Amino acid sequence: MRIRPAPPDWLAHPLRGVWGTGAPVPWGAVLRGALGVGPVVAAGVASGHTSAGVTVGLGAMFAHINDRPATRATRIVRIGLPAVAGAVGMLIGAWLGTLGLGAAMAVALAAVGLVSGALSAVGPVCSSAGVQLMVLCVVGAGMPLPETPAARAGLILTGAAWVLTMAALLPWSARPLRRRPAVRSDADEAVAAVYDALADLMAAVGTEGGRPARRRLTTAYDTAYEALYAHRLPRYRPDTRERGLRDRLAVAGALSEAALTLLWENAPLPDHLARTPARLARSIRTGRPPGPLPAPVPDTAGKVAVHRAVLLAARVFDGEPAPAVGPVGPGPRQRLRRVSGAAGREYAARVALCVGVSTALARELPGDHWYWLPATAAFLVKPDMGPLFSRAVSRSLGTAVGVAVFGALTALLTPVAGEPGVWPVAVAALCSALIPVSVRHFALQTAVLTPLLLSLVYLGGDTDPGYTRLMDTLLACAVVLAAGALPGLGGPRAQVSVRLSLAVRATRDHLDRVLAADAPYAERLRLRREAYRALADARRAVAVAGAEHPPFGRDLAVWAPVVSALEEIVDTATACGVRLDQGAAAPDPDLAERLRTGLSDLADAVATRRPPADLALPAGGAVEDCATLADVTAGLRRARRLAAS
Repeated sequence: MRIRPAPPDWLAHPLRGVWGTGAPVPWGAVLRGALGVGPVVAAGVASGHTSAGVTVGLGAMFAHINDRPATRATRIVRIGLPAVAGAVGMLIGAWLGTLGLGAAMAVALAAVGLVSGALSAVGPVCSSAGVQLMVLCVVGAGMPLPETPAARAGLILTGAAWVLTMAALLPWSARPLRRRPAVRSDADEAVAAVYDALADLMAAVGTEGGRPARRRLTTAYDTAYEALYAHRLPRYRPDTRERGLRDRLAVAGALSEAALTLLWENAPLPDHLARTPARLARSIRTGRPPGPLPAPVPDTAGKVAVHRAVLLAARVFDGEPAPAVGPVGPGPRQRLRRVSGAAGREYAARVALCVGVSTALARELPGDHWYWLPATAAFLVKPDMGPLFSRAVSRSLGTAVGVAVFGALTALLTPVAGEPGVWPVAVAALCSALIPVSVRHFALQTAVLTPLLLSLVYLGGDTDPGYTRLMDTLLACAVVLAAGALPGLGGPRAQVSVRLSLAVRATRDHLDRVLAADAPYAERLRLRREAYRALADARRAVAVAGAEHPPFGRDLAVWAPVVSALEEIVDTATACGVRLDQGAAAPDPDLAERLRTGLSDLADAVATRRPPADLALPAGGAVEDCATLADVTAGLRRARRLAAS
């Protein structure tokens, strides 16, 4: 039997996951999408203020793209902050459009691109804010609408406020309503998903699926922490329901520490004990008590940790508060450093270059509606949407499908007299409902957003043939691909360097707290969460870079074993902390200092892209302190060897 060679990763990536990921359909978000864009556009058309309805629809569309699992307070920031940035962009763009700048428009929009790119380096929500700032600035400058610049900005905010209102009135989670006896929010679902992942990890202990299960747990944790802690309103005090969810998430942290110790010990639990987290997940979804919780006989360090965590879960699910852990993520100073750091500067230069060049090209092409090309470039340049080549292919294919669908609808439904009728409103409503599902793949998202945007601009008076949009998209892809080949503009190598350096430092900080005997448990738990979060970001950056076309990301996939070695260090340090809590001998201070120094030097080497310096570390078998430090030492030696090779 002849085995065909697998296609290269950069060629297979655009099709990966295009048919879905098996995740449940977020029915609440779908319903909010259906009631978001369509009604506000219909109200504008019915009242004779079509252009105002189109602008409100744009604001609602962007808000739906950012509608992810969150509490009421975090959703306000997650949707509201990008909406404010988008309104500022619309205000600036509409004002620039009144100045008659001509060729200087490219320079003006490139200047906005510098701000947008630097802002995007702060984090996911600021990345969304940076994109909305840039895209709506381009749309405001190029799309002729009768409203004043200030009125257009207000209409963008009105669309976002409408979506937030829908979210407050329809706070349902991702599970179908018929499967849920009580109304649960998507934040409940996010926390329940953590317990599901914990159950999978406990069941996978002692098998080859242990490490992948731990990574899935990290992903679930990241989603839950984003929903409950990230981007909170200043001086916000959570209500009783949200405090209860945070307590349950803290219990999950204790259970995960115990599960990681079992993973290090390679000591699986019986099935009825491993399914305990699944019972807790069911309790969160139904609102009913979990009932009696079985716990193992505490005859090993891992089983002692599980026993204590189960007792804590029983008390917390009965109404007692859990030890506070607090939010995980960069502080204000770290966010500012990201803006002014190398990653922020390089990405800002790339956004400015792509937007400026695409604007100059668009202004030279025939037609008055030139904004599609630079707006597409602003979307394409975002690195968190996948590898560059994959983004370009997905954008091209998605736009082609969307243009074909909209063109067919235009030919079938537009009356002979040329009046648009109501069908563009129906198309916008349908596509808006599909946004929460489409975000799983960039090509699918593009195929959904293209008819939606064409419907809005069609109602706004832009009746250019759809194929011109496809040509503009192809030109934007060419511009972004050309910029990606230039050195020093925040390419995949820089992304890997930054993310991996942060992950090494987070690993060092966690190990440092574990080795400090007087470190508070809550702080150790928080730093472990931060380490796994940073490592997940680094793994995603390496995966994206490894799927880049060879001119853009050659040899960057070799960093994946370094991330794996760091993950093993954090796993082992977690087990070390549990053993120290149970009376194990404290580690030798000299060895602890050498481990910290080794991780610090590795972080500096990754950040500056140089081999790490030599460091004398004892052989793994010679380390007797806390037993687990032998594995920490071996993992550090392996990571340093891989980084130097």
